[in-house]
Amino acid sequence: MNKNKLYWFFQILGWSLYNGNEIFQYSLQYGYDNDMVSNALANIVLSIILTHLFRLVVKKFNWGTLHLPQLALRVGLSVFLMTLILVALNVPLDAKYVGELLNEKPVLVIEYFINLAKPILVWALIYMFYNYSEERRQREIEEIKLKSSIKETEAKVLRAQMNPHFMFNALNSIRALVLEDPSRAQQGITQLSNILRSSLLADRRKTVALKEELRTIEDYLALEKVRYEERLQMKWDIAPETQNIQVPPMMLQTLVENAIKHGVQKAINWGFVEINTSVADHKLYIKIRNTGQLQGTESKSESGGFGLKNTAQRLDLLYGSEASFKIYQEDSLTVCAEITIPLSSTEVRSVSEIKSATPAVTAN
Repeated sequence: MNKNKLYWFFQILGWSLYNGNEIFQYSLQYGYDNDMVSNALANIVLSIILTHLFRLVVKKFNWGTLHLPQLALRVGLSVFLMTLILVALNVPLDAKYVGELLNEKPVLVIEYFINLAKPILVWALIYMFYNYSEERRQREIEEIKLKSSIKETEAKVLRAQMNPHFMFNALNSIRALVLEDPSRAQQGITQLSNILRSSLLADRRKTVALKEELRTIEDYLALEKVRYEERLQMKWDIAPETQNIQVPPMMLQTLVENAIKHGVQKAINWGFVEINTSVADHKLYIKIRNTGQLQGTESKSESGGFGLKNTAQRLDLLYGSEASFKIYQEDSLTVCAEITIPLSSTEVRSVSEIKSATPAVTAN
């Protein structure tokens, strides 16, 4: 039953029960007759009309947004007017039963007014409380939608900002191959194509499978290997159960690029990049270790500073406080970046199944 039907159901039921009780009380005091039923029907119809008009006025003029003193004044005046109209109807209708008493003691009209005002006031208070609750719930829903829209827009902007950064380095790597080794240059173009495809998809998807992100990193590192040759050493330690876990697209690639630019590139002899993934306590843990000094990534004028800030922002937008990102100097020659991402219930089940069937494998 929708809200509108429910409203009319309670309107008719509530006023019918109230006036039914009035018939019962009058019949005990004055004896039952058929006029009581017609009087009760008239009161039911008028009460429904008056309270419905009150509801329309409240909705039209948005009384739910008023301050309490303003609201109390308007509700009080409305209850007074509605009661006054009911008194104007009931005094002549009830003259048969209480007419002589009212003629003898006109002051009893006040008591008559108070008795009729009670159900009207109760109805008005119940409705205003309901209306206030609905208004508040709607505002909260709108705020949630607005925040969600803002977060989605921010996430898209952050993803889009990352694309030109890695393209420049990749193109430089391929350019170095064109004359020296055309076949490897062709392979490099294929790898760059894969990276660009992943970049384009990143603008359309919030998350991708970790294995897809790792393929992009493999292509990127293969291109960088052309530039640095033996100066760049790579190590992979990927737990099989982490392969299908969802991660933000191009995020790890940005951190690996940061490790190359501020670590391996500045190393005197050679440098390394190590990627480690594992699952514990229903969370994905990703570690990226590399040769380098942390001070080289702190400048916000450099891409490293932007990439680190970008990573923290994206994790916060997607997962809130359940995710974390930190980067620190592990020792005098090694920088370590750690990412923690909460798993969904589906991913938790999938990880448990894979762990029970497959032992962890370390690849170098």
